[in-house]
Amino acid sequence: MYKAGIFDLDGTLADTVDSMAYSANLALRELGLLEQPAERFKTFAGDGAEELIRRCLRAGGDETCSKFEEMQRLYRRYFGENCMYHVQLYDGILHLLETMKQKGMKLAVLSNKPNAQAVDVVEKLFGKGHFDYVQGQTEEIPRKPSPVGALHIAEYFGVERSECLYIGDTDTDMQTGTAAGMFTIGVLWGFRSREELEENRADWIAGHPSEIESFLRRRCKCVGKGEV
Repeated sequence: MYKAGIFDLDGTLADTVDSMAYSANLALRELGLLEQPAERFKTFAGDGAEELIRRCLRAGGDETCSKFEEMQRLYRRYFGENCMYHVQLYDGILHLLETMKQKGMKLAVLSNKPNAQAVDVVEKLFGKGHFDYVQGQTEEIPRKPSPVGALHIAEYFGVERSECLYIGDTDTDMQTGTAAGMFTIGVLWGFRSREELEENRADWIAGHPSEIESFLRRRCKCVGKGEV
């Protein structure tokens, strides 16, 4: 019985690559470094803002990341101003979330974005209260692939880890869900490949949100509201 669904944000719920690329390139330009194509941010993203900044610096010509502090300051400022730049929900996400809600499942977001930005993006995309819990990176919640955030959400919901689906698009997400002892679903509409998801032990892989709905119908016995 699955009672909760924990979603990654970037590349899983929404296509956010342009927002990261736009903000990072403004910072790179200001530092006199090479701007990067938006497509590259599909591999730059996924491991938190600090790692994204390091990858940008190396690609932009600062191989030793000597300008890390400046880049971090600029990126956080620009991203704070432009976190919704060209951001779009993936087709079928809203219907999937509504289906899971109708089944009585609790819904959460676990992101490697700083917590304030994760909450801001989710609320701007879905409104307040659409998700039962939103968790970004904080001093207390280390970035994925640490399972601490996922386990914290399960505890908050009062459910067992085995009763949670963990849904994401990267190796980091699969490692997080596996380490937390949750059933991992890798998604192909995001930033990474099937091969990456398989290599990182995804329990199941979906090509469209509707396939997760089909998975729930096939694999889960609906005993009553709240028991999926």
